[in-house]
Amino acid sequence: MGAEGTPVGRRVVLGMLGLGALGVLAGRPVANALAALGRHVPSGLSGVVPGAQGFRFYTVTDEPTVAPGDYRLSVTGLVDHPGELDLRSLAALPQTRLVRDFQCVTGWRVPDVPWTGVLLSDLLDHVGVSDGATAVTFRSFDGVYTESLTMDQARRPDVLVATHMLGAPVTRAHGGPVRLYVAPMYGYKSLKWLGEITVTNHIDAGYWELRGYDVDAWVGSSNGRGDAPV
Repeated sequence: MGAEGTPVGRRVVLGMLGLGALGVLAGRPVANALAALGRHVPSGLSGVVPGAQGFRFYTVTDEPTVAPGDYRLSVTGLVDHPGELDLRSLAALPQTRLVRDFQCVTGWRVPDVPWTGVLLSDLLDHVGVSDGATAVTFRSFDGVYTESLTMDQARRPDVLVATHMLGAPVTRAHGGPVRLYVAPMYGYKSLKWLGEITVTNHIDAGYWELRGYDVDAWVGSSNGRGDAPV
């Protein structure tokens, strides 16, 4: 939300990310102009900058900081064993490595990104899913971003609670220490700064869905895009 409570619209995001892509090609002058634009966009979206390895970074919040030793992932809702997992607890669970593209709904893609972490299905099995559970809600520890998946989507073999990417621990800018990675969906489903997982019996529209994006964000068949699937 902006200073006056205006939702971040799809056209604003697309326009600013287009400038971000130009910044990759044209260098600092465009990046500086982009930063200036971000300060004046009525929606309040800011911090849109071209990123390393082809990633573009943007957020409607300040990047939150949690030291690795202080990190806790809360798992609540319709589970048999609610509680918190720190990084050691996550590392003790079965580890899965995926090499998949990261596709943004605005059109840019980073191919063949290596990801490592715990399959969401393995984590759900670890805590035990109660009868009647049909969906999973995710909340960022920035206090703003949220997302949801159906239980069938959450149990796919390409949905990861990621602790590492690009051969190193997930950085703060990339959504660390822990982020969600939903390989077959557009990047807004891969929630950054994952702080809470809640197993529920209904889908809650996430931050971006409330602002016009599809709840089912399959690459190539949603949001009016025709990208090749990941």
